[in-house]
Amino acid sequence: MNMPKRVDITPEQMEALLERAKQSLSEADFEIIKGLFDTIRYLGYVVDSKSTSINRLLKLFFGTQTEKTSKIKKKSSSKNKKNRNKKGHGKNGAKNYTGAQKIKVAHETLKPKDRCPACLKGKVYDTQKPAVIIRVTGNAPCSGKVYELQKLRCNLCGQVFTAKAPEHIGDRKYDAASGAIIALLKYGSGLPFNRMEQLQALLGVPLASSTQWEIVEEVADKIHPVYKALIRHAAKGVIIYNDDTTMRILELMKHEEDQVRKGIYTTGIVSTLDDLKVALFITGNHHAGENLDAVLAHRSKDLHYPVQMCDALSRNVPKAFKTILSNCLAHARRKFIEVEENYPDECMHVLKTLEKVYIFDDHTKQQNMTSSERLKYHQENSGPLMDDFYVWLSQQLDEKKVEPNSDLGQAISYMIKHWPELTLFLRDGKAPLDNNICERALKKSILHRKNSMFYKTQHGAYIGDLFMSLIHTCSLCGVNPFDYLKTLQLHKTELFATPENWLPWNYKDSASESPS
Repeated sequence: MNMPKRVDITPEQMEALLERAKQSLSEADFEIIKGLFDTIRYLGYVVDSKSTSINRLLKLFFGTQTEKTSKIKKKSSSKNKKNRNKKGHGKNGAKNYTGAQKIKVAHETLKPKDRCPACLKGKVYDTQKPAVIIRVTGNAPCSGKVYELQKLRCNLCGQVFTAKAPEHIGDRKYDAASGAIIALLKYGSGLPFNRMEQLQALLGVPLASSTQWEIVEEVADKIHPVYKALIRHAAKGVIIYNDDTTMRILELMKHEEDQVRKGIYTTGIVSTLDDLKVALFITGNHHAGENLDAVLAHRSKDLHYPVQMCDALSRNVPKAFKTILSNCLAHARRKFIEVEENYPDECMHVLKTLEKVYIFDDHTKQQNMTSSERLKYHQENSGPLMDDFYVWLSQQLDEKKVEPNSDLGQAISYMIKHWPELTLFLRDGKAPLDNNICERALKKSILHRKNSMFYKTQHGAYIGDLFMSLIHTCSLCGVNPFDYLKTLQLHKTELFATPENWLPWNYKDSASESPS
């Protein structure tokens, strides 16, 4: 059997053909022809839907390399090629080693103002730009020292005399640094306790997983007021991003029949105020909007409504507190990426249009524009572009160029339905384009879920939320989280008295003023 020739026709051509058939055929024959056309249309819709679902499933299993427009159309624009930076050597310079110990090495024979040994006339001076040598040393995440205290026994009376332990070691087996590094590896890098136990055993410093849990629990008990202070600070945010992802808590899963809601989620919230950013993680039965309600309960009534950035799910919106809602343009764009293989021309038009908007937004960041300057720039440049884009989207459905129930039709309908929220940046200079910063934050929680699978109890989930919030807030503020967690433990008393003075951006000042 020969392969039939494929014939592509538009919906308008199909309707015109049916109209001609109705005029020339009997009513019975026309119904048969119409049934065949409806079947073909339905099969096309099913094939497109299945193809999209399969592609989405493959991306779920194997991931997607990129969503960049230049990669999707398989060629970069000439502008991108022209402005592409020369590749570097991939090595880090000395300025990147902010956590390394700095050791000054003086010249072995010369000092400033000495006579030059080469010309014997001039004087040497300090250039203030030393030569640099970097040496990286390695050791176990938790290293140890064994102090062997000498014991002497009298051969006559049997009295035993034991050497005194050095005063600096104290009476604690695990110091503040060990608690900080365990928490950082577990909740910052996703390394499960059992893997840490195996690694420590291989390196000759055994550390049982149960002991690791006891250590991080004790650390959390010392520093937990800072987590609550972060929540209070996040409530003041001018822009608040939120989203959630699924999580497992065995304690709640065992009593699902007693729960009003069986779903368990980790909510990620990123709040920005001036140049400061706060990341919060909250795990339990509540959705992102409900958790945002709990955070905004700490917000002063004198403050203006915050701009809230999230995707268009209703569960992301708080019920008790009002926000200025903005929806994620990247989420809307992704719906077209998922169906690009079936509708390449239409989707490429969408991607190119949104690419220009993002280029304009990058320009506002590079120029450090104020909110009012950014708003004016977007209204002048992105405004006409988005107006034409809205007309194009409407035409696809109004003129029946796209089947409304197809995957492309649903992607277009999503954008039209949420257009005011997707284009808030054209009316409010503070409104961001997307929720990417929150999605990146949630990767902390997803990494933990991928490696450790679950939390055992609600208390364990709270400990995880606490450390993830502190660690990722440090990352957003450019602060060393290891030094931060270690310092908090050493100043427990002052921290409990004034936790607001021990946040990632001000803890160093508080530590320098502390008498201890």
